[in-house]
Amino acid sequence: MGKQKKFTGVVTSDKMQKTVVVKTMHLTRHAKYSKTVKLYNKFKAHDEKGIAKLGDTVSIVETRPLSKDKRFRVEQVIRKAAGSHVPAPEEIV
Repeated sequence: MGKQKKFTGVVTSDKMQKTVVVKTMHLTRHAKYSKTVKLYNKFKAHDEKGIAKLGDTVSIVETRPLSKDKRFRVEQVIRKAAGSHVPAPEEIV
């Protein structure tokens, strides 16, 4: 069995149940022009406890296929998003 892939990224969607979409970024050098280019990937990750919210920085790790698109799970939340507290409807009054 090979080594599990680990990525760090930002949660861009948490609208699904037990699933978050994580956007990762890595830098690479363009072959012809030698310019540093940012490349982005989006992964669906399993979040059993629902702890990751929109804007959080999370660490994800590769796992067995959990669904058609889901191949990662949330390992830990590294940093919470600023202003991540969303007031409940009774708090707005």
